[in-house]
Amino acid sequence: MAEAAKSVMFVWEGTDKQGKRIKGELSGQSDALVKALLRRQGINPLKVKKKPKTLLGGGGRRKSISPKDITVFSRQLATMMSSGVPLVQAFEIVGRGHENQNMQDLILGVKADVESGGSLTEALRKRPLQFNDLYCNLVEAGEHAGILEGILHKLATYMEKSEALKSKIKAALFYPLAVVVVAFIIVTILMIFVIPQFQSLFEGFGAQLPALTQMVVNMSKWFQKFWWLLAGSIVGAVMGLKEIKKRSRAFGQFLDRMSLKIPVIGMILEKSAIARYARTLETMFAAGTPLVEAMNSVAGATGNIVFYNACIKIRDEIATGVQLQAAMRNVNLFPNMVIQMVAIGEESGAIDTMLGKVADWYEQEVDDAVEALTSLLEPMIMAFLGVIIGGLVIAMYLPIFKMGAVV
Repeated sequence: MAEAAKSVMFVWEGTDKQGKRIKGELSGQSDALVKALLRRQGINPLKVKKKPKTLLGGGGRRKSISPKDITVFSRQLATMMSSGVPLVQAFEIVGRGHENQNMQDLILGVKADVESGGSLTEALRKRPLQFNDLYCNLVEAGEHAGILEGILHKLATYMEKSEALKSKIKAALFYPLAVVVVAFIIVTILMIFVIPQFQSLFEGFGAQLPALTQMVVNMSKWFQKFWWLLAGSIVGAVMGLKEIKKRSRAFGQFLDRMSLKIPVIGMILEKSAIARYARTLETMFAAGTPLVEAMNSVAGATGNIVFYNACIKIRDEIATGVQLQAAMRNVNLFPNMVIQMVAIGEESGAIDTMLGKVADWYEQEVDDAVEALTSLLEPMIMAFLGVIIGGLVIAMYLPIFKMGAVV
């Protein structure tokens, strides 16, 4: 049954009602189903065959599907449904117009599943790599309540804000990392190609080199012989850490806990986790998802094991009848302002509105913190580069200065 439900792309040739020969592509579960769909459209199919893999890239480039692709797809689908376009037709329009062939295949595959009689939620759950539990749960709530269009708009807004938040944090962390990598490359070039030229010049001096110069010369000799070992060790360490984190849950939890203790960066990560917590819970509340069920999705959306464990504990306490604000206070993790806002929301019956305000506040806090971090890092990085590169230059010119003083 699983094989029968799989949708593939077919290329076809046929004639229209006027007898004119036409051709195209259509997604379906079998060539017989594709022929039936063509006849329903007034086309007499002459040839129908699976699209060769070598031709799959003809309509667009094949790139991996990113969260941004899913975000854009959600917004496009919501907009088309708001304009009165039927769901299946909206899938066809969005899918055919996508530049990424992998994304096009994904959308048309979902369309084929819906056309064959399945629900949109069932079609999305077959693709867990692209549509997580949060996405599927909200779509399911929208389908059951008959408010799918509104849920898609909320989903698109949620994903847009979430992706914007992630981008800002990545930008703040990428900048210093990129500078360090560039500095390493420059130092390596100096050590391997430039300093040996000075070394050959110094050999004719016939005098002892200054300690700093001798140290740099020795480092250069080591670099020339073992630069590959250093580069390989750095790459291996990074890849190894990523692999260990992926395979070892305990190690991943340790890194998550330690990341929150890093000066400045830990504060940004903590505020972003609170923002994601509030934004996700707001979206789930607005969709009518029960609170206990919603906390499972919220836990996964926080992006940090400390907040994940806190959300699971909150869920368990809520299941026993404890109020949300009391459960949040018990985990001793959320700022008092957040707890007070949630308490006001519970008393007034507008908890989703209050959570939205909390999310807006902390997203702005992350923006300000990222800008402050960037402003702080720029002079520090310039000083770092100045010390490293300037130190190498001074070390190379010290013997020349010393010789000039003797003369």
